[in-house]
Amino acid sequence: MVTSTLVSILITFLVIVLVLWLIARLPVGGGVKQIAQVIVIIIGIISLLKYLAVF
Repeated sequence: MVTSTLVSILITFLVIVLVLWLIARLPVGGGVKQIAQVIVIIIGIISLLKYLAVF
């Protein structure tokens, strides 16, 4: 149980980092990048909190 939760948290964290890296490489304006990064971070935090049984 604990191992699967840790693996899920690690995979979620790695996906968040990968998506943020891909957003940073997009050839779009800074404002659009910042909005996309904030959205990804919020979704990532909510996902991590679900794994930790907060929600």
